[in-house]
Amino acid sequence: MSLLQLRDVAVTYRAASGEVPAVRGVSLALPAGQALGVAGESGSGKSTLAMALLRLLPRDARVTGEILLDGEDVLGMKWGRLRAVRWASASVVFQGAQHALNPVRRIGEQIAEPLLVHGMATAAEARRKAGELLEHVGLPAWRARGYPHELSGGQRQRVMIAMALACSPRLIVADEPTTALDVMIQAQVLALIRSLIAEHDIGLIMISHDLSVLASMCDRLAVMYAGRVVESGPSREVFQSARHPYSRALSEAFPTVGDPASRMAPKGLGGDPPDPAHLPAGCSFHPRCPVSLPSCASRDVELWPVDESRGEADSPNAHTAACVHVRPEGVQPAEGGGDHDGPAVQPAEEVR
Repeated sequence: MSLLQLRDVAVTYRAASGEVPAVRGVSLALPAGQALGVAGESGSGKSTLAMALLRLLPRDARVTGEILLDGEDVLGMKWGRLRAVRWASASVVFQGAQHALNPVRRIGEQIAEPLLVHGMATAAEARRKAGELLEHVGLPAWRARGYPHELSGGQRQRVMIAMALACSPRLIVADEPTTALDVMIQAQVLALIRSLIAEHDIGLIMISHDLSVLASMCDRLAVMYAGRVVESGPSREVFQSARHPYSRALSEAFPTVGDPASRMAPKGLGGDPPDPAHLPAGCSFHPRCPVSLPSCASRDVELWPVDESRGEADSPNAHTAACVHVRPEGVQPAEGGGDHDGPAVQPAEEVR
């Protein structure tokens, strides 16, 4: 059984103009001890999905589907049970530690708080544990007496990681953990996260717009666009051999050392992601897609295996993509599927 399993998760915000779909039918699985990366541009639904995992979204958000943590549905938990799960079974490294930490409370108090709330330590034990956790993430224990403004950006991010580890959770959700950090500090924080995951056998969901970072950190990647997963598979495979045009554009956005031609912007990917309140018909990516077909404006495609010999779309090793160029020629959509009638699609082999 997976540590975390998402089944058809959708998040809809209530606005004055009506309901706005931010996440649309996401299904993912994460085994214990593995890392799953979720990539996409700003507005693709990554952070909304991350906050939905522990019901941290505002009240104007409606979450449907199933979020199974160790087989228990988070969406069905009563408040007392949910409070017991947060930090103890699953914790979050929030985006932007400068804003996530309380500026008027000492570092040690904030790290110790989850231990005290869950009754895992006395006040003295929690203070000692806070010092140990700081040392564990590469900071001296005396930093526990300081305040967030006395730390650099990288040090504050380490404090957030220490807080996330305080209660020894089985799952950590890291939402853009290296945002606004310089390259050297980013490398140190990523190396720290990687070592802690291996040492503690923790499941990790890492959210980022940087596909190269996720490819180096995670076992699997899920690429999101307009609230949907458009490609999913082994991280190196998705990064190096992306089959969805959007995933390919993200991977090509990073220049190759020694190749001046790779510094050019990806061709054919202009414009911005669509407004969730006014999504285009058919495939949401088709207005920006360099290889779209006329049928893409009216038909939407579910995730299909890139290589059917490796099993179904929900197989642990599957590489899937939601694109008409991936679907084998002549295959028809399932009964009640999201596709509409249209011309036959090209075989995946014809698109490179």
